[in-house]
This record gives sequence, structure tokens and C-alpha cells, in this order.
Amino acid sequence: MSDDTIHEQITHLVDQEHALRERRRRGEISDEKEHEQLRGLEEALDQAWDLLRQRDARRHAGQDPDGAAVRPADTVEGYLS
Repeated sequence: MSDDTIHEQITHLVDQEHALRERRRRGEISDEKEHEQLRGLEEALDQAWDLLRQRDARRHAGQDPDGAAVRPADTVEGYLS
């Protein structure tokens, strides 16, 4: 997956996040449903940003950025723990 593809994925996820918040604002979904869906979007966004960081680190180390891989959400989400 190229950097451009990952950036497109991030843009799509952010658009989904905005649409979800708008649906909640209009009363189309409950707070609970919004939080549940936001959690999934945030995890996917964190994974995408992590993949970009991995690719950049590999590039700067003289390695092939295509060797980077999406890490599980629990790994990416556990960075701050």
C-alpha cells in the first residue's frame, strides 16, 4: 500500500467521522451508537497513521517502506499505556 493510498484512506475515515458526528447532531443515532462507531473509526485512523510512521521510519533507515505492515489495533492503541 502506497503513502498516497494510506492518505486517501485517512481522508475517507475522517469524512466518515464527520458524517457520523453530523448524524448524531441531527438525532439520527444515539450517543451510544456514535461512541461505538467512533471507537472503530479512531482505531482504524490510528492504524493508518502508525503504518505511515512505519513506512517513513523504514525509508529513513534505508529499508523498503513496503515492508511495513498494519499492526493490530490493540498494539497501536496500547502505545500510551
